[in-house]
Amino acid sequence: MAQHLLIVDDDKEIRTLLSQFMTQHGYRVSVADDGRAMMQALEGARIDLIVLDVMLPGEDGLSLCRRVRASAAIPIVMLTAVGSETDRIVGLEMGADDYLPKPFNPRELLARVRAVLRRASAPAGGQLNGAGRALEFCGWRLDVSGRRLFSPAGALVPLRAAEFDLLLALAERPQRVLNREQLLDLSRGRAAASFDRSVDVQISRLRRKLNIEPDGPELIKTVRGGGYVFAASVAAVGARP
Repeated sequence: MAQHLLIVDDDKEIRTLLSQFMTQHGYRVSVADDGRAMMQALEGARIDLIVLDVMLPGEDGLSLCRRVRASAAIPIVMLTAVGSETDRIVGLEMGADDYLPKPFNPRELLARVRAVLRRASAPAGGQLNGAGRALEFCGWRLDVSGRRLFSPAGALVPLRAAEFDLLLALAERPQRVLNREQLLDLSRGRAAASFDRSVDVQISRLRRKLNIEPDGPELIKTVRGGGYVFAASVAAVGARP
């Protein structure tokens, strides 16, 4: 069955253009012109990804992103105004998976949608996994094939697709300094834009999730002028159920 996209934009021409374009490329498409219509669409159908404009009448896209992310893991690609770096940073903080500034080429949006859906659904491989499918560090376990993170106490720690990919990129290359561009390439591929602040936002979120004990080790360290380094020793093991 074709994957189902929800296009949320108050501009009728954009909704029509994207609906036709995405349908031509094999997707089912529903559209909404505001937050109320968006929530009704989510209640009435299984949506695989939301393309969400920031500037909407009534409740804006950032607020709607936060509402969706509070109860569901549906991938979200946000459309932002040109040069609106604040909207992009806040959107990522709210849980968006990617962003695209307006005006944009529909083919670029198609590439972003495909990349986000691929990251959200496909198991990831790794340099250190060998015959095993998990990485362990300081009691933590990153289940590579299952795309899950477990705390030292065995609790499942929820990660967004982009957060998982970034953590995997770091954990596969322990004790190695990686700059923002390298991390974008490793975790998101060449479809990613050169908006390196997105890496800083994701790193901040990962640190909060990994810092469950105030006196615990600092797993991700900042290298001034260089980037980030995964400071823990990492071992490849077999994934457990």
